Amino acid sequence: MTFQPMFNIIRSVSLLTLAAMLATACGKSDENATKRQSTKLERNSIKEGNELYAKQRYAEAEIAYKKALQENADNTTARFNLASAYLKQRGEALSNKGDSLISTADAMLAQVAQASADPELAEKAFYDRGNVAYKAENYAAAIEHYKNALRRNPSDEEARQNLRLAQLKKQEQDQNQDQNQDQQNQDQNQDQNQDQQNQDKNQNQDQDQNKDQDQNKDQDKQENQQNQNQQDQQKQQEQKQQQGGLSDAGAQQILKAMEDKENGTRQKVELMKQGEEKRSNRRTTDKPW
Repeated sequence: MTFQPMFNIIRSVSLLTLAAMLATACGKSDENATKRQSTKLERNSIKEGNELYAKQRYAEAEIAYKKALQENADNTTARFNLASAYLKQRGEALSNKGDSLISTADAMLAQVAQASADPELAEKAFYDRGNVAYKAENYAAAIEHYKNALRRNPSDEEARQNLRLAQLKKQEQDQNQDQNQDQQNQDQNQDQNQDQQNQDKNQNQDQDQNKDQDQNKDQDKQENQQNQNQQDQQKQQEQKQQQGGLSDAGAQQILKAMEDKENGTRQKVELMKQGEEKRSNRRTTDKPW
């Protein structure tokens, strides 16, 4: 079962409780004779504020408690009740993160917890501060406030129950923070790995591009060298022709043509010889057939 801490302010500002506090604060006993006695306006303002508070007219109760504090700024009962009226005006179901009125009430409760000579009132102030911190999801602070309340009143079961809830919430909060931190670290590592992969990819692309450029440069260099060699050969042939000489290719062609002509003449001579031999070998007759 899930429980939520409650702003149990009525518990600490009931009319009977306030009457007892007021009796102590007014110095009606001989033991408190040295303390400043409350004025009639101070007592009436607190009484009026309590009646308005009981009717859930918290804004009007706020005004009455402020009148009491104007008469006596050290009245911890009026200060506690005013803080309670502030909290009630904000409502129990609302988040109090960044709320200036809630912050003001919490500061007033802190003053009461430290300044009040009444352990019961100090315990209630710590308890309500624990509720404020709990609603703000500041579970570490809530735990400390509930512990302080229990130190002043170990029998406060509501404070004990809320302490357990705050401890469970703190544990859950820590686990979520650890998981979020792990997820952030994992995301960061993934981003770093992706950046490294992109960097390696870009580096490989640059290397391939440089390699292609080097190959193109070598190919261009070879082509340029071949063109230069051809130009040099052509230039040499032109120079020989201008000097009246024959190029090696021209000389070879001439020699081959001469050889072909000489071979043709030799073949003709051989054929003539063979023809003469055949004619000389034929028999002749004086008689006609």
